[in-house]
Amino acid sequence: MARAPVIGLALGSGSSRGWSHIGIINALAELGVRPDIVCGTSIGALVGASFVSGRIDRLEAWTRSLTRLDTARFFEINTSLTGFVNTDRLHYFLNENVAGDDVEIDALEKQFGAVSTDLETGREIWLTQGSLIQAVWASISLPGLFPAIRHEGRWLVDGGLVNPVPVSLCRALGADIVIAVNLNGDIVGKHFDKPRKARKKKASKKKPANGVGRITELVREYTSSLFFAPRDEAQPPGLLDAIAGSFNITQDRITRSRMAGDPPDILLAPKLADIRLLEFYRAADAIREGVKCVHRMRAEIEYVLDMG
Repeated sequence: MARAPVIGLALGSGSSRGWSHIGIINALAELGVRPDIVCGTSIGALVGASFVSGRIDRLEAWTRSLTRLDTARFFEINTSLTGFVNTDRLHYFLNENVAGDDVEIDALEKQFGAVSTDLETGREIWLTQGSLIQAVWASISLPGLFPAIRHEGRWLVDGGLVNPVPVSLCRALGADIVIAVNLNGDIVGKHFDKPRKARKKKASKKKPANGVGRITELVREYTSSLFFAPRDEAQPPGLLDAIAGSFNITQDRITRSRMAGDPPDILLAPKLADIRLLEFYRAADAIREGVKCVHRMRAEIEYVLDMG
């Protein structure tokens, strides 16, 4: 009797769009698809780690309860100017919804790997052993928002800089069939118009609390959707609109290049262009689209996995 194929799930980067991974994991489970290997980059590493540690339901409940104000509270420039994210609040969130500090990757029932980037050399780093939380933290450390993480003598930052959809890591860990999730497939060219047009009536008019530096205000305004007001087309995009748009382009180009050289067996590409980089409070929309994406690809999934 032939052995069942080893299934790998490669969860891609994409910041707030990454909550769609939750819907994809749940929808795959409903089809009877349970991956043996889970690899993630950036937000994909975070959701994947929560899944393999048995806390995916807790993570989903937390994300669905998140508000714009809750999101803004995560961002506050620190005194060392190394990042915007409130690391104490983030650490608490990771412990509650992803894993405890004492959870080791080697002790998990499923194989897990996260992708990070060596800030000094630009090399891709695979984290497949040691602390699960440290692996996640290193993978999500988006430059400018998170401080770099010191790991085994190296400063590590977001893995999306080198490998946004870690198909190669899944295969290296032994996957016969790789299901990949690309969150960046439809984002380029849609960043400035669609979200503002669809949601401008809900824009908040409140300013961040007094005493916060102007740089922090920009991030909090962005996360609170204060940039949804119509903009004079003759004026340049705002600071964070320009940064987010540039990041989207980079993610798209790197993803296309990497998957051309190492294509997955099944590619899931949820339609998430209307969710901006830091709109973490839109989990319900992202999760719903993740479920819909799996439903659209059901026939292909069943064919490749020979589930007929």
